Amino acid sequence: MSLKHKKMRLLNRTFIGICKIIYRPIFHRSARQILKGRLLDLNEPETGRWLESDIKEYLKQTWVRSDLLMPVAELDNLPTYGNRHNVFLAVITTAAYQEMIARGVPSEYAKTLVGDLGWKVYNWMLTIVSIPFRLIIRDPAKRMERILRALMVFPFSAPGAPGYEVKVWTEGSDTYTHWTHCPPQTFVRRLIELNGDQGELDAFFKSWCLYDWPGADVLANDGQHGHYSRPHTLSQGDSICDMCWRGCAKNETDRRD
Repeated sequence: MSLKHKKMRLLNRTFIGICKIIYRPIFHRSARQILKGRLLDLNEPETGRWLESDIKEYLKQTWVRSDLLMPVAELDNLPTYGNRHNVFLAVITTAAYQEMIARGVPSEYAKTLVGDLGWKVYNWMLTIVSIPFRLIIRDPAKRMERILRALMVFPFSAPGAPGYEVKVWTEGSDTYTHWTHCPPQTFVRRLIELNGDQGELDAFFKSWCLYDWPGADVLANDGQHGHYSRPHTLSQGDSICDMCWRGCAKNETDRRD
């Protein structure tokens, strides 16, 4: 192993450690908010509900499982820390789904619970990023464009495969981001190829890929829905994620028409 490669591995271990310090309490808080009191099995309510002890053990095992999955993520091969950050989060949410399955939670219900848990984390991230722009930009379209441009610097920097690959442009009040390579979903596909399919890619779609609709509403912050559309999705087998982020909500546009 070359000195350069050893240095890179050390930096990545340090990076993963920092990410754990930041996200462990966030995931723990989100899990308690989402899981406590929920049914263990929607089809068998007599099984009981999530207790504090269940959540504590679930979180413990999720982080243990994430350490086992991390080598599959191949963070060393990713070109930017933003890309590594997002793949790190994909590892955690995938581990969270797998641990649900290991606990006997039915697959579809596990996808719902992990999707709700992950949304708490994602919503928090978007809100934090949006705050400075909300303070200085009143127009939702301009605010959304500026936030998206900032996110293209970190964490969605796009140097090309194996990192993110995207074309970004703005037309009127709409900003388009057309992605042709996504490292988080590539990690999930690689995991399935190595270990078999337990529904991880569908869980990824029903969480990560569906966050963009409410995420766009968070970025616009104008009290409206309908700020986003995407006809195609990489994790669904398409060759592109062709996203449109609407500065003016679609329901507002319809009323004007």
